[in-house]
Amino acid sequence: MKEEEKYMQRCLDLAEIGRAEARPNPSVGCLILYDGKVIGEGYTSPYGGNHAEVNAVQAVLSTYGSQEAKRLLAASEVYVSLEPCAHHGKTPPCADLLVEYKPGKVIIGCLDPSEKVSGKGVERLQRAGIPCEIGVLGEKAKWSVRRFMTQVTKSRPYVILKWAETADGYFGSSDLQQKWISNPATKQWVHKWRSEEDAILVGKNTALIDNPSLTVREWSGKNPLRVLVDKHLEVPLEYKIFDSAAETLVFNAERFDLKKNVRFIELENFDLYLPQNILYQLYLLDVQSLIVEGGAKMLQSFINAGMWDEARIFSTPEKWGEGIKAPEIRGEVIEESQIADNTLTVMKNSAFDS
Repeated sequence: MKEEEKYMQRCLDLAEIGRAEARPNPSVGCLILYDGKVIGEGYTSPYGGNHAEVNAVQAVLSTYGSQEAKRLLAASEVYVSLEPCAHHGKTPPCADLLVEYKPGKVIIGCLDPSEKVSGKGVERLQRAGIPCEIGVLGEKAKWSVRRFMTQVTKSRPYVILKWAETADGYFGSSDLQQKWISNPATKQWVHKWRSEEDAILVGKNTALIDNPSLTVREWSGKNPLRVLVDKHLEVPLEYKIFDSAAETLVFNAERFDLKKNVRFIELENFDLYLPQNILYQLYLLDVQSLIVEGGAKMLQSFINAGMWDEARIFSTPEKWGEGIKAPEIRGEVIEESQIADNTLTVMKNSAFDS
């Protein structure tokens, strides 16, 4: 790995630390390099707080004092995983902060596609005479902020499909009774994933058969927004998915109102372009990422519509011989790992690469 890539990888590692707390902002990592030594690091603070560049500069100021820090920064290289912002939001533009200290060079992982930034941060730096290099570990940098990128460029949430299947390709039992496929160790992984995303969706049959709460119980973090697709409102309000642990959206064909923590959203022409309509409604609610957990029919509808970005599939050596077939999917395998006796395969939808 080249020196520049090593430092950019550190920025991406920093960004991952702040990801859950930063959302809906993209989590960014930044480091400041002086004469081969890292003198400051930072990542995006919880939503509404400082951006990564501010935290990295403040680290230098705190360590060296304002006068010495100013001298060091002017002779430093700044690495940042995403283009510095150029607009006033909850915080001032990071590009202006860098212009104030005028480092020797700014190395950027990838450009910000949002209309408010989209090259304007780089332009501001270059106008101030600061050389910029763009695209160091560019694909990794885009992957780091893929939820944000999808929301901005595709006007929908980033969609993660998740399910478990047997070695002979079955998803559930044919008698519609709850039957576990994955092992207990995978349950903690699933709860961790829930804490990292904005919303989680299941269909009516999954809610009726499993009576899931869809919350984070075996991992620390915030419960996601629960999304139920129930055309004729057949899931009883006494079920766990409606309890007070989290908010719940119910997409249906009969009712549009709010009852305590449950919001009913009626969809016209319910069966027409259902995945697309659900994702558009979630986009309007500023939901940036969604896990689709089931059932098999619901998962397949997202696959058939091409409305997915990532799939996480647990497979077990157990064979059933019969049952409900698992969804059929094609994608690029980007990771395989072993969790006890289960294999986790992660795919991405290459057809939707930017």
